[in-house]
Amino acid sequence: MSNETLQAVKGMNDILPDEAELWLWFEEVIRDWLASYGYRNIRMPLVEPTALFKRAIGEVTDIVEKEMYSFEDRLNGDQLTLRPEGTASCVRAVLQHNLLYNAPQRLYYSGQMYRHERPQKGRYRQFHQVGVEALGFDGPDVDAEQILMCARLWKKLGLTDVTLQLNTLGDSACRQRHRAKLITYFEQHSESLDAEATRRLHSNPLRILDSKNPAMQALIEAAPKLMDELNEEALSHFAALQAILRQHDVAFEINPRLVRGLDYYNRTVFEWVTTRLGAQGTICAGGRYDGLIEQIGGKPAPAMGFAMGVERLLVLLQEGGMALPRSKVDVYVVHQGELASQLASKVAEQLRDSGLRVLLHCGGGSFKSQMKKADSSGARVALVIGDDEARANEVSVKPMQGGEQVKVSVDELTVTINKFFKQE
Repeated sequence: MSNETLQAVKGMNDILPDEAELWLWFEEVIRDWLASYGYRNIRMPLVEPTALFKRAIGEVTDIVEKEMYSFEDRLNGDQLTLRPEGTASCVRAVLQHNLLYNAPQRLYYSGQMYRHERPQKGRYRQFHQVGVEALGFDGPDVDAEQILMCARLWKKLGLTDVTLQLNTLGDSACRQRHRAKLITYFEQHSESLDAEATRRLHSNPLRILDSKNPAMQALIEAAPKLMDELNEEALSHFAALQAILRQHDVAFEINPRLVRGLDYYNRTVFEWVTTRLGAQGTICAGGRYDGLIEQIGGKPAPAMGFAMGVERLLVLLQEGGMALPRSKVDVYVVHQGELASQLASKVAEQLRDSGLRVLLHCGGGSFKSQMKKADSSGARVALVIGDDEARANEVSVKPMQGGEQVKVSVDELTVTINKFFKQE
């Protein structure tokens, strides 16, 4: 057996305590923001039947073809997959538990997703998303609500270098007409298609429009436009969405080549992008998926949702100058001697009972070395207890940012500490 130190799987990162403080702060902001719009939390398993993603995302997509972590359960032969995205899982849960029986649902989830991609800045094989889904709503008002939600969050986070790209994919009949024209067009220019486009030509020609190959851009630019195939209903929906966004002064750019990488989208699709993350500039994306609920096995129902990449957002925040939040410690308890240690444990619990955050020194050491640790902890107050103080049932209270050290009885300690914090 090798004694080599084991490392984390490539593209699956540890989040260490200093950085985790930023994650905790971000998660708190997200919870408050979602609650302000009436979205409720749902939590789904990390592992789902492989068939769920093949049916929902589409078998001829990069995610299903190349990126999913799929395996066979050796105990019963089930085909399973680590979830690569959350919408399909959320819809499966809503259907399984009949959540749309009485009313539409506004839901959100957060957690790990898995895709076997080349790790790069802000993009990893285990990554975290916050997903937001509104199921059972068919009007453009919900589309607008979700885009406005995002705009509010960017403002709350202080992100300025973020722009909105918007498109509509129309309905199924529109897309089928457009698909047929795309195939005919690209067949006429087959000598100009790269290997990826040739492979997708008859299975998923819409995705050719999303190609980043510079040699194909002129060909793609001249391709038939989906917008020319849209029916009146789809155009009205898109126009109403734009009108609401203009009422709220939300700037957007209509990008007719925005198609998204998942087959289940229809009508509205959008992306929030930044120029500060290189090629991986999308930090939040989503759209309407009115056919997915029926596709997975439920009664037809409209739906709209989006997901944001947590790692990418945190990179933006840190590059924008946000300092890592530090864990707040109110009181650090320094003690030396057997009686002092017993009293230290008692007063630490006493202060925690009053709602304070207390760090009790462990591991021994001189008063000097313990005070250094108290200082580096960021605590606003240190309690200093020796055996003499313990015998007198007293504690020395030392403000860490300057101020006179005083002795108080254990009975008066909680009142004294709370008064100190109120005066600051």
